Amino acid sequence: MSVTSSLRSTNLGKLREQAFDVLIVGGGINGAVSAAALAGRGVKVALIDRGDFAGGVSSNSSNLAWGGIKYLESHEYLLVNKLCKSRNELMRAYPSTVKEIRFFTTIQRGFRFWSFFVFLGSVLYWLMGRCVTRAPRYLTARYIEEQEPEINTSNAAGGLEYSDCYLYDNDSRFVFNFIRKSLNYGCIAANYVTSEGASFEGGQWHARVRDLDGGDSFTVRAKVLVNACGPYVDDYNRQLGIATRHRHLFSKGIHLIVDQITDNRRVLTFFASDGRLFFLIPMGPKTCIGTTDTQVDSPQVAVTDEDRDFVLANANALLDLERPLTRDDIIAERVGVRPLAVAGEGGTADWVQLSRKHEIEVDEARRHLSIFGGKLTDCLNVGEEVTDHVARLGVLVPQRRGRWYGEPGRELREEFMLQARLMNLDSLTDPSSPEPLSERFWRRYGEAAFGLLERIREDTNNAKLIIRRAEYTRCEIELAARREMIVRLEDFMRRRSKIELVVRNGEIREAPGLREACEILFGDAAQEKLAEYLLSLRADD
Repeated sequence: MSVTSSLRSTNLGKLREQAFDVLIVGGGINGAVSAAALAGRGVKVALIDRGDFAGGVSSNSSNLAWGGIKYLESHEYLLVNKLCKSRNELMRAYPSTVKEIRFFTTIQRGFRFWSFFVFLGSVLYWLMGRCVTRAPRYLTARYIEEQEPEINTSNAAGGLEYSDCYLYDNDSRFVFNFIRKSLNYGCIAANYVTSEGASFEGGQWHARVRDLDGGDSFTVRAKVLVNACGPYVDDYNRQLGIATRHRHLFSKGIHLIVDQITDNRRVLTFFASDGRLFFLIPMGPKTCIGTTDTQVDSPQVAVTDEDRDFVLANANALLDLERPLTRDDIIAERVGVRPLAVAGEGGTADWVQLSRKHEIEVDEARRHLSIFGGKLTDCLNVGEEVTDHVARLGVLVPQRRGRWYGEPGRELREEFMLQARLMNLDSLTDPSSPEPLSERFWRRYGEAAFGLLERIREDTNNAKLIIRRAEYTRCEIELAARREMIVRLEDFMRRRSKIELVVRNGEIREAPGLREACEILFGDAAQEKLAEYLLSLRADD
């Protein structure tokens, strides 16, 4: 058995043998924060996902944690207020991960609002955000051109600069850290385990589940069942016979990742040809461009040539580049659906105006929760609300002292940085990395990063990158093998890390360290896992 499968195998055994207070189905952001919040308060929690953790919507976002400035236009002031408070708490709780970034917005002539009026909206947004971030500024077209010569200002009326937040790593890494936190608190979680139905009998749920990796089927018992299946909440509720007032509409969003367009570390914001927000977001040495907002009928989506051409056409129209971007410039793609919560049966809704606010419905008789909608910025509120609902359903929720989320305290960080400094860790940082090893280790792993220091003390070769320009060292991959429940190589390459998003498929295939990474992660199964992954890369080309 490989190192990386031992934790999962142990948890599968516990899922078979034990009874739980709460079973959560779905390991995206809603399921992850629910597990961390409940387990952090002493509730006995199980969590399963039919794919990898954060494998769907939660790994295909814009990597932004923002307060919803666009909802001011639809006068959803209470929602903006709530999201701003949530964003501020994420900044406070995760100072190494959720960081302030400036948004540089260009308003074209003929836009539906006067550019200075849009600036006044950003001032209101800043005030609603309790002035935690830097103040907004109004920008003239000439200033925009001076600061960002890549922007086409020929039709610019003016613009503004304001602040919001982004995730320094990727969204799926952020979500997985909630899974890891819940495991630390005693949650029994396993990926690639699907629920094939469940029944409520004798005051508890009996969920029939199947291990998609090993093939075994068994039953998981729990007092409360939480449906956190993201865009598949409606499907799973139908399978269980659960009736709800809310349902989902779906909006497809795509992003294209290309080589870095501007050296400035800020988000360039425009309004695309369809009137929707359009971003150029820094992603390490690359730029993430998008997003689209296309109504679709199903969560099963893919990037089409029409999607690519829409994003590229808008980028080329809004930017003043030496040569236009083409499909050949695309390094990687992200696609997912936004599940938008609406109330009522049948009919249609003005989906363009729908917000990402979440709704939680409770079936008290059957002790069942359904989580609709939601966005990453609001995740802590989801965790708290789920915990309150579970307590009202009769589950004992011990009130432990301290928070169930956030980075370790300042004293622990200072001790880590002291040890890193004394061993001159940052001198071992690969020249291709813009961030010192000490900062990166702490942000990604918190207190577990002390173990990385120990491995590097034993042998400084453990600080070397295994895959060139990938910003993952040998000791990090060893840690992932032990702690991060990686079943397929894609789990590591695209979700625990963002290697697949910033390195072209051809470079990945030829990377001499890829086989070594596989051997660390999968042991005797390395060759099989590597062949499976390379086949998937060829399918994506």
